[in-house]
Amino acid sequence: MRAIDLITLSYRSIGSQKLRSVLTALGLIIGIAAVVILTSIGRGVHQFVLAEFTQFGTNLLAVFPGKTTTLGLSGATISTVRPLTQDDAASLERLDHVLAVVPVIQGNARIEAGDKQRRASVFGVGAAVPEVWKINVQQGRFLPAGEMNNPRAFAVLGSKLRDELFGGDNPLGKRVRIGADRYRVIGVMEEKGQMVGFDMDDSIYIPIGKALEMFDRESVMEIDLLYQSGVAVEGIEKAVSRLLVARHGQEDFTIITQNQMLETMDSILNILTMAVAALGSISLLVGSVGILTIMTIAVSERISEIGLLRAVGAEQRTIFQIFLAEALALSLAGGAGGILLGIAVAQALKLVVPKLPVELAWYYIVGAFFISLVIGIAAGVLPAMKAARLKPLDALRTE
Repeated sequence: MRAIDLITLSYRSIGSQKLRSVLTALGLIIGIAAVVILTSIGRGVHQFVLAEFTQFGTNLLAVFPGKTTTLGLSGATISTVRPLTQDDAASLERLDHVLAVVPVIQGNARIEAGDKQRRASVFGVGAAVPEVWKINVQQGRFLPAGEMNNPRAFAVLGSKLRDELFGGDNPLGKRVRIGADRYRVIGVMEEKGQMVGFDMDDSIYIPIGKALEMFDRESVMEIDLLYQSGVAVEGIEKAVSRLLVARHGQEDFTIITQNQMLETMDSILNILTMAVAALGSISLLVGSVGILTIMTIAVSERISEIGLLRAVGAEQRTIFQIFLAEALALSLAGGAGGILLGIAVAQALKLVVPKLPVELAWYYIVGAFFISLVIGIAAGVLPAMKAARLKPLDALRTE
């Protein structure tokens, strides 16, 4: 039988049972649409998180106190935590190819200005934050450099915190109380958004020395280092390690590069996207059971038709192809309908929930479509084989 005749006959058979065919394809439509929607959300979250990580630039390296090593015995670990100091940060800044260094302490405190108050994130940092973190000053200036040992009580507000405390008034030169101490506002930062759970706009920046006193700490939480673009990060990492080992006497710190963070986050988010795709694929299995059931019923109802086809000379292969083509046509219709429905819902989500990151993951969409075709073939093989094996005389006698 010619391919065009096979396709025509398949769609005529499906069209003769419209309601049954629609209900059968509905299982695949829902399954494919679920895969499209879930993977689009997963891909959108993937891109959003990576964008959050890279908004501070890519030539970054972070040093954290403490080094965890594994001993020969399974599960045995030793964790040594030594302090990182402002002197360590100052030493790192003198390394070749290092542009700027920022020691960091982060905490939370009550901020008061006049009769208004709110709790916000407090960042104790160095003067190089605008350069290292890629955050521009919108109004005034940032914290001055060269005040490591005797810092003045200056503060720089995030844009949201400025609006909450001062409204439309100019905050420069005014006093705010952070905890028990009073600070003079010397600047306001541009709007930056969130970074891994921290709202950078609802924050206040004070000198690292003042933050050490406020949070009763003797060491910094991390040191962020900005190096020249085009320089191999491995070389910078080795230089940092050599310097700190020389200062501390041992490797009691952990160095994490921006590339390592991005690779780790990328692998985690890829697994997340695959997981939601697998969750949506469960509906595809339901759809395959529906096709198998309907094709089995179709063979039972059309035994006399099969006998007539065999009597006029149709070969077993032709009968097999007819029923397999019907199953494939159902899966093709279900796959195409599911993709269209999924894309429509994903685009609607963008409009209805603008803050929800949604991005179509085309390789998952194409993969789901091909899986739907495979499901149609797999679900149609057994009924098609059953139909092809019927003997002509037995089939003709069946009513």
